[in-house]
Amino acid sequence: MIRLAATVAPVALLAACGSQPQDVRQTGPDPQLPAQQQSLVPSMKIASPVAWGDAKPTVPAGYSIVALATDLKVPRQMLVLPNGDLLVAEGKGGGDAPAMRPKDVIAGYIQGLGTTKVKGGNRITLLRDADGDGRPELRTTFIDKLDAPYGMAMIGNELYVAEQGALKRFTYTPGATSIATPGWEVTRLPSRINHHWTKSLVASADGSKLYVGIGSNSNVGERGLEVEQDRAVVWEIDPATGAHRAIATGIRNPTALAIEPTTNALWSVVNERDELGPRLVPDYLTQVRDGAFYGWPYSYWGRNVDARAHPQRPDLVAKAVAPDYALGSHVAALGLSFVSSGGWDGPFGEGAFVGEHGSWNRKDLAGYKVAWVPFSGGRPAGQPRDVVTGFIGPDGKARGRPVGVLYDAPRRALFVADDLSNTVWRVTPTATTVAAARSARPGG
Repeated sequence: MIRLAATVAPVALLAACGSQPQDVRQTGPDPQLPAQQQSLVPSMKIASPVAWGDAKPTVPAGYSIVALATDLKVPRQMLVLPNGDLLVAEGKGGGDAPAMRPKDVIAGYIQGLGTTKVKGGNRITLLRDADGDGRPELRTTFIDKLDAPYGMAMIGNELYVAEQGALKRFTYTPGATSIATPGWEVTRLPSRINHHWTKSLVASADGSKLYVGIGSNSNVGERGLEVEQDRAVVWEIDPATGAHRAIATGIRNPTALAIEPTTNALWSVVNERDELGPRLVPDYLTQVRDGAFYGWPYSYWGRNVDARAHPQRPDLVAKAVAPDYALGSHVAALGLSFVSSGGWDGPFGEGAFVGEHGSWNRKDLAGYKVAWVPFSGGRPAGQPRDVVTGFIGPDGKARGRPVGVLYDAPRRALFVADDLSNTVWRVTPTATTVAAARSARPGG
């Protein structure tokens, strides 16, 4: 057994041994990639948790934020039903990936300091806020006894839920506040070891296909490539038969999937590899292209070779596709949602919200916010903008950590799942902001 006390002491010393440049630009389509930096133990720092108290996240002027629900059990991803009810998947999976090196024990300990102590709910909760005042009239357990649910999608009256080991289907009756009947298993999902247990999910624009994101079982293949079978991929699944194929490979951990509304193209946010330094490798937002190989574990950001991967595969590196848009190194993007129907107008009229859970393996904290990536014509266009911040307080401690984000077009609301304080936040424009936006439209 590896003893933690014997390994923690060197962390501060090793973290201080060299550093990558602080002023690199790592957001947008062409991020700066400094030289690789490896050490026995990488730099590690995580913000200690503390309660929100009377505080709450910060939003731009002209917008307001309220806690729609508290005391949840590790909220992750969300889905709005046709009648406006909000579903929240609650759960925590994995746990069967044994530590292989002393640094794995240290990293697990450090990461654990920044997570909730609440046990995952293994359920989906329904929130009904019919009058839109941010205070739900109803809160019920919609589906119980699930196995670490994460992604959700609707096709017609069928609700699909991606657990850590299976994709299930439940028949939904419009207006129902719970489903008691067992779900039907559409297909098994890879769950061996489950180093990355989260299974993201979205339906195609026409409802003919489902897409599931399946993360890797390691950082860079150190557990052997046998356990990476059907990992670091995005599956396309026939919802009627469960037949599936990998449409994208080498995509290390596709934590959230979404359909861009002007082109109906599939996009994902992806968590990249660690232990190459605090400025490598940038997590990213990318269109998921059919047949594309995104490099993992052999290369990153296209054809930048990672010498740690064994055996080396120059043939695959030569085919590697560079992602579309960098979000910054180690921001841990876990949420993605595009706006539609004009969004919030103004600077938030076309683009995507990204939930950034926050770093643990760099001395200067990164992420811990919801960012906005502007789009034009279905493509990223410009630098990101902070939208929901304040998750790190003035004392340097974490009040919350964003996971799933969801834009609800009919109600012009952005929902943010916070799995540290176990809260779902609701952000909306004020009445004055809405009126100003409407008057600015042609003919308004």
